[in-house]
Amino acid sequence: MQGTQPTEDRCRRKSMSDRNATKILEILLVEDTKSDAYLTQEALAESSIHHRLHIVKDGVEAIDFLYQRHNYTDVPSPDLILLDLNLPRKNGFEVLAIVKADATLKSIPVVVVTTSACEADQVQAAQLEAISYFIKPIELDQLMDLLQGIAAVN
Repeated sequence: MQGTQPTEDRCRRKSMSDRNATKILEILLVEDTKSDAYLTQEALAESSIHHRLHIVKDGVEAIDFLYQRHNYTDVPSPDLILLDLNLPRKNGFEVLAIVKADATLKSIPVVVVTTSACEADQVQAAQLEAISYFIKPIELDQLMDLLQGIAAVN
């Protein structure tokens, strides 16, 4: 038949295009300071990471997003959470504890990005299984390296 490719060629082409398809990294930024959220957004926009950034302003909104409740019923599950500690209504430690205690959320990597240089906060974040801890203002190169690594795994 003319115009018909052998099945083997079509399958090979499809699998090659599937490998070339880039997954979009779904990132949840939990940040109450507009300027910090903007800087993170700009840094990600300049990166080579294919992503979709979702921003919530406090810990309660973060939990609603993660459980797809209230205003967040149609949101995707994040591949990564960037979490500030100093948040209104529910602080970052409370959010981190909820995430890591829930079997469906536990596998989501959480990176703490905060102004706190307190060693006790760093220890507590590590005990709650945050994968990294950055003190603001952060070196964006460090954050981008971490994000590139996470994007490569996803």
